[in-house]
Order: sequence, then C-alpha cells, then structure tokens
Amino acid sequence: MRGAGVEMRLVRWLDWANDRRSVMLKQMNSSRSVTLGWTLALASTVAFSFAPPVARAAIVGGMDSDQLLMLRMVIATSLFGVTSIVTARASLRMPRAAIGWAVAAGMVNSAGMILFFLSLNYLEASLGAMIIALSPPLVLSLLALRGERLTRRHLVRLGLALAGVYLLISPSGAVHWAGAAMALVATLFFSLQMAMVQWTLVGYPVRGVVFYVTSSMTVFVVLWWLAQGAVWVEPDLYGWLDVLVLAVLSTYIARLGYYGAIGLIGSGQLALLGPLETMLSVIWSVLFLGERLQAWQVIGGVLILASAVLAIERLGRVNLRLPRR
Repeated sequence: MRGAGVEMRLVRWLDWANDRRSVMLKQMNSSRSVTLGWTLALASTVAFSFAPPVARAAIVGGMDSDQLLMLRMVIATSLFGVTSIVTARASLRMPRAAIGWAVAAGMVNSAGMILFFLSLNYLEASLGAMIIALSPPLVLSLLALRGERLTRRHLVRLGLALAGVYLLISPSGAVHWAGAAMALVATLFFSLQMAMVQWTLVGYPVRGVVFYVTSSMTVFVVLWWLAQGAVWVEPDLYGWLDVLVLAVLSTYIARLGYYGAIGLIGSGQLALLGPLETMLSVIWSVLFLGERLQAWQVIGGVLILASAVLAIERLGRVNLRLPRR
C-alpha cells in the first residue's frame, strides 16, 4: 500500500511538472510571437517610410510620375501575386460580391495613388507625407456615415488636423496649392478605401483581400498610364534603383511584413506605428533630399500627428483593418 501511495504521489508530481512545462512553453512561444510581430511591424514601417522621398527623388530626376507608379505596381503586384498563390492559395477563394468590393476599393485606392504621385511633382516629400497622416481622423469621419458614434473628442481631433493643415501649407504662401490639393484629395481617397474595407470586407482572409485590392489597383494604374499617352522616359541606373526600392522594399517586402505582423500582434497595435512612419519619411526627406521645414510647418506636422495618434487609439476599438497604400 505504501508503495502504491508513493507511486501515486510520483504520478501527480509528474502531471504537475508536465502541466508547468506546457504553460512555460506556451508563454515562451507567445513571447516569441509578440517579439517577432513587433520586429516585422517595425521593419515594414521603416520600409514604407522610404516611399515618399524615393518617389520624389525619381520624379525630380526626370521620371514621369504615372510611369513611376505603373512600374512600382506592376513589379510589386507580380511578386505579391506569386507569393499569395504559392503560400496562401486558399485565401484567394472569396465570394464574387467580396471580390467586387475589393476591386472597388482598389479603384478608389488607385485614384489616391495617382493623385499623390502627381502631387510630388509640386510638393516636397516631407509635406506630402504629413498630409497623408490625416487619414485616421478622416476614416473616423467616414465611418460615422455608417453609424460609428462621434464624440467631442473627434471634434478635437478634426480641429487639430485642420489647424495642422493650415500651418503646413498656408502661412508662408510658398506651398504649391495645386499640389497640396492633390495630396489632400488623395488622402480622402485613401481614407475612403479604408472605410470601404471596414464596411464590406472585414471577416474575409486578409491575404485574399490584399491580393484583389492590389491587383485591381495595378489594372487601374496601367489603364490611367495608357490613357495619358503611355509616356515612357527611359530610366537611368538611379531611376531603376528608385523603381526597385519602391516596388520591392516599400511595397512588396513592406506589405509582407505588415500582414505578417497583423497575424501576430493585431492591426490595432500595428496602426500605432503610423505616426512613426510619417516622422521617418520626413527625416529621410531632410537627410537625403535636403528639404527644410519652417518652424510653423513643424508645428503643423506635430498637430496632424497628434490628431492621428488620437484617431488611431479610437480606431483600435473599432477593430479596423487597414490595407496599406
């Protein structure tokens, strides 16, 4: 009997040790997943941040903005499409209605991309990046059309954003108004696309949504380029380098990291890095393009980023998924 008692205690101790080991392994795996998620998120944020200054450098270097955008989308979408087919083919099976909404979102996003690249003919990359940072408060405003409750805090967010835009483009009188208008309308299109995805595509596989949105964007961008006369300026070595950085680093690799991070830490956490992306874009513009901001423009940018941070915090509660530009 005594031997049986010792054996039972030994079995219980082994069960407790196995349970404890299982808990520790789960905690370690969870910690590693979170660490990997934030690593991917930071890497994709850095990669995305190069897009405005690199695009501006290519355009200033003589490349047509429509041609630049066309090359970026064709190369990146080809790479992304192959990756999706090889690694996530099941996610591409979506209802026709969902694919239709994805195509519509791609059309809206492509309009924003075209306008933003056109604006870089007239605006410095740092100003364009800060205007694009208006997206989160605009998304909240659009979501209100479908029942998302607005509060006094939202009015504060919009007030900060509008004050920031005024300081960014008005006091000096030196900012090109047509370029600023294009960037503002582009931001509205980007925000509308985000709201459309929230209204119609939440719940479908993220990779599938991104594949159809990105593919339709490429189709519309190519059609726009053809409609504008299919202008072709043979890129020099630096021009092709700009194209590859935009397509491979700031689109393909950046999006893979972005959607990999969503699965590990969630889109709400990832959205918090949006203001960091804007700040990095401004830093690269100052370092590599020699751009300079006036004191009131810096203040305007800070107000816009503050508005974005407050809006992102609210969007995290809405559980919004944000396909990237």
